[in-house]
Amino acid sequence: MSAEKEKLENLLERVDEILLRLKGISDDLRNVSASLKSMAVSQITHPVQPSQTPGAQSGYERGQKTVEDVRTSFSPDLENLLNIEERNDYIIIKPRQFLGSENFAKIASAVRGMSGEYISAGKDSHFRVPKKKA
Repeated sequence: MSAEKEKLENLLERVDEILLRLKGISDDLRNVSASLKSMAVSQITHPVQPSQTPGAQSGYERGQKTVEDVRTSFSPDLENLLNIEERNDYIIIKPRQFLGSENFAKIASAVRGMSGEYISAGKDSHFRVPKKKA
């Protein structure tokens, strides 16, 4: 009978482990859902406006987007949360820390305004903005 009891205890431990993992997944999904809702609301209520002075021409308007053009698209507070680097055809924007739904939505909105997109790739998730004007 003790062998059966040991098997039951092992099964209970595994069930507890699975429940903990499911709770973690549920929390992650809740965060993603909140981010998506926030992005949708911000896109409807706050369309991205270019912040250029009249007559000034960015690299993007000349046909090529630069890291500096991307940096100036974010407020200093948001820029401090991001690593921005140049790659072959894209400028890659990676968060330095967890952004939260509000900051994620602001960054995603600005990136979409630059014809960019969010690439969901687990720990390698990032935003990317094409260097060349589409």
